[in-house]
Amino acid sequence: MARRPVAAVAAALLLVEAVGIVLINMVLGISVDRQHMSLAGLDPDAMSVSTWIMGGVFGLYLAACAVALLLTAIRDRAPGRLARALLIGAAVVHAVLAIVVVGVVGWAAFAFMMVMFGLIVLALIVYGSADGGGPERAGTDAEAGNGEPGGSTEPAPAT
Repeated sequence: MARRPVAAVAAALLLVEAVGIVLINMVLGISVDRQHMSLAGLDPDAMSVSTWIMGGVFGLYLAACAVALLLTAIRDRAPGRLARALLIGAAVVHAVLAIVVVGVVGWAAFAFMMVMFGLIVLALIVYGSADGGGPERAGTDAEAGNGEPGGSTEPAPAT
């Protein structure tokens, strides 16, 4: 399986999603502001500003995840600890939002969220861990030919 295309496609889709989230929250903030909506007596201005801030923060988070995946694809190395934590968090967020969005928006949005979840998890799995102990790098010297785990790659001396 090609690791780089998986990470690059996931990064591109996360970037598109980040822009979409920011735009959706801008529209929601503008509509709350223009209609002077209030929830349980909250100030409409505070609600619209907090909607814009939330959209910006979540968009930046998704953009940071996209950058982490893009750097992973360019370097063709496993992401570091912070990047892995960001990506695991993004996978959890996508799974939870998929459950919510199926009832609110519909099955198409659910499918998109599941595709994003799958791409993020797949990118994390195919690159393994940052310390090189992942499934693609793990092995023994038995694979190299000398039959001893943990030794050097040189053949065992003849006796």
